[in-house]
Amino acid sequence: MAVPLRGRLRRTRLVLGDAVDVDVRGRTCTIVDVEGRARTLTWDRLVVTSGSVTRLLSIPGVGEHAKGFKSVAEAVFLRDHVLRQIELAEVATDPAERAARATFVVVGAGYTGTELVAQGQQLTRAALRHRPGLSERDVRWVLIDVAPRVLPGLDERLAGPAERVLRKRGIEVRLETGVAEVTEDCVRLTDGSEIPTRTVAWCVGVRPDPLVEALGLPAEQGRLAVSTRLEARGAEHVFGAGDVAAVPDVYHPGRLTPMTVQHAVRQGRAAGINVAASLGHGTPREYRHRDLGFVVDLGGGQAVADPLHVPITGWPAKVITRGYHLLALPANRLRVAADWLTDLLARRQVVQFGMVPEQQVTLADADRPPAVRHPARSRG
Repeated sequence: MAVPLRGRLRRTRLVLGDAVDVDVRGRTCTIVDVEGRARTLTWDRLVVTSGSVTRLLSIPGVGEHAKGFKSVAEAVFLRDHVLRQIELAEVATDPAERAARATFVVVGAGYTGTELVAQGQQLTRAALRHRPGLSERDVRWVLIDVAPRVLPGLDERLAGPAERVLRKRGIEVRLETGVAEVTEDCVRLTDGSEIPTRTVAWCVGVRPDPLVEALGLPAEQGRLAVSTRLEARGAEHVFGAGDVAAVPDVYHPGRLTPMTVQHAVRQGRAAGINVAASLGHGTPREYRHRDLGFVVDLGGGQAVADPLHVPITGWPAKVITRGYHLLALPANRLRVAADWLTDLLARRQVVQFGMVPEQQVTLADADRPPAVRHPARSRG
């Protein structure tokens, strides 16, 4: 999903670039544009919503050899990479190389990892339709997590059916097992075993954007510390929302709101209201939102969901999942609905885009502060 910002934010001046430094006292923000030129912007109110980055866990080889699945660019690259490995596996003459290229490992059995392994297996299945040199028996998908079950954040009544769907499709689920090292041609696990593969998708979770460290403001669990009105502690006229902000959960005293899309979207709206109130327009509000449940799309006609914490599986869950996703989109709903309808009536077209080079989606850069990610740019 990609939403054109200029069409949605018609009264907003958009500046494309990386925020590399924020001077809270001087109320300035330094950015580096797409051509590497640095410039400084002044502000009256600052809203920090830079989100999160992939969490690497300091495991050897992850930053260099694992593939991310957080941004649009990472998703496009990973899709192309999977299809490319299928092609290379088909023509490989060495049985060991063939098996490694046709093996796909997903680390992390949370929402993202579970959906990725389910949808990825469906993608490779579609890619094999016109490949007589490779069969479904040759392709191996493996899901790994240190947790005792998939979807550990969901009720067992949903996690159980989801795991059964994965195993029924032939996906290997290895639980209570961690990753010790990732190399160019294999992944080593904490139980001493090795899985030869050229594809390791890293979905173990996220951490707040390192930009928080550059702000010099109070932080909590690595997130910008804010009040229930989303105002940053220790700085006037600074607000925070989404994954990057440590927002108190008013319904669970002592806890922070989870780093989920549900909260990020609603906090963004609340931040806008409170920024306007700080300028004399309207009344400030505390952020309050109860968890309404989650949905997990498993591809095909399978999904699990717990709307209002009522567990549902199968086609009813699929309908709820697609309906929720459609309503959550800020734009392009008709196009997305038409695309889903087309998928029901026609076979998926499997093509490689080849638009994203690997250098632009390296996980080693994702966990660094903006100024460190692009040192050549920052010199301006």
